Amino acid sequence: MRYDDITDVIGNTPLIRIDPAVHGLANIDLYAKMEMLNPFGSVKDRAAWAMARPLLAGARERGDTMVELSSGNTAKALAVIAGRHGLPFKSVTNRMKVPEIKELLLLLGAAIEELPGQAECLDPTDTEDPLTRMHQRLASTGTGYVHTDQYFNELNMEAHRLGTGPEIIKDLDGRAPDYFVACVGTAGSSGGVARALREHTPDTRVIGLVAGKNDFIPGIRTIDEVHEVGLFDPDVYDSLETVTAHEAIEGLLSLVRRSGILAGPTGGGAYFGALRHLRTVDAGLTERRTAVFIVCDRVESYLSYLRSRRPDLFALPARPDSVDTVTAAEALSAPAIGVAEARMWTGLVVDLRGPHAFRALHIDGSVNITDDVFAAMLAGGLPFSKSRPVLLVCPLGERSARYTALLRRMGHPSVFSLSGGVIAWRDAGAELVRD
Repeated sequence: MRYDDITDVIGNTPLIRIDPAVHGLANIDLYAKMEMLNPFGSVKDRAAWAMARPLLAGARERGDTMVELSSGNTAKALAVIAGRHGLPFKSVTNRMKVPEIKELLLLLGAAIEELPGQAECLDPTDTEDPLTRMHQRLASTGTGYVHTDQYFNELNMEAHRLGTGPEIIKDLDGRAPDYFVACVGTAGSSGGVARALREHTPDTRVIGLVAGKNDFIPGIRTIDEVHEVGLFDPDVYDSLETVTAHEAIEGLLSLVRRSGILAGPTGGGAYFGALRHLRTVDAGLTERRTAVFIVCDRVESYLSYLRSRRPDLFALPARPDSVDTVTAAEALSAPAIGVAEARMWTGLVVDLRGPHAFRALHIDGSVNITDDVFAAMLAGGLPFSKSRPVLLVCPLGERSARYTALLRRMGHPSVFSLSGGVIAWRDAGAELVRD
């Protein structure tokens, strides 16, 4: 096969049948839609090209910069597309959580701007959120930016309604699957494919998968974050179910080791969630059924993510003092104080956010130790004297609660989390200073 441009290779990815001996379903044929085989490595290639293509005319001549609020595969695909068309690319995010993605973006020539947003998904109703202000700025005319706007651009979803969904039907000999299971990120692939399948067969059941409230799985939103995505429509899904980071890794391992599919955590989460749901209906079936899930990207970009959560996979000793060992129940019960009490705090205040967010706004007198550096410090034991009162701060109080629970477990009796984080501090009218 010969092509004139790399973007011509986007789409028409294969549909791979998972061996029943691996998944164990007696009456359901399970297929993986191999979006990891797109030329830039992920399902986001389709949406990136669909969103960018209409904006390219004249952009180079005007000296525009392509920009997207993304810290992952969308940014990666857009960086390649922008470079291919002679445009600079900027990724805007509240934090790059996966080191390999950040390094790859820099290799591709992207600029990265980390803003102190509340979450990776901006909340358009919060006019004080820096990510929201950036989004509003990009929406205005004459800014010098080409903004693809993945969270609100319908072309994100249309790329899958017109491409991915019909491809699945074609490869199933003109039939839509009985079940479609998808992780929910921007809701472009899950929503777009669901629309296509239901336009063909209204009875197709769609199961959306989200991450737990205090969990992080690359490419999957939490149940709170997903409602902030402009493209998300809860009516698209017959059910929304939670998958944990541990389950996503287990699914990844099964795909990698037993199916030869080098899937990343999102694909692993989709596979695990699909099996969990399908097992509940498999035993009662009297006719064959089909189900499809999406393998979004490849495992190689997530080795540090896997290493931090499962060091045993890399023949490394377990780290009992890792924040990833803190359960949701421990985090919920971690000692916390409110803003009123925190304003009278006389001990050490440690801000766990990234340096850009800290410089933009922080509690006066606090010190900035980003959570990845803090995690490395904890590997050597308690970083502070047990007698020293410590208040941990993050954007919303969730990450600081996990570290508080861990430090308490390690024997630090005087560590607390700021309830509601910097956002609660700001909303209460307490002073924040700018560096």
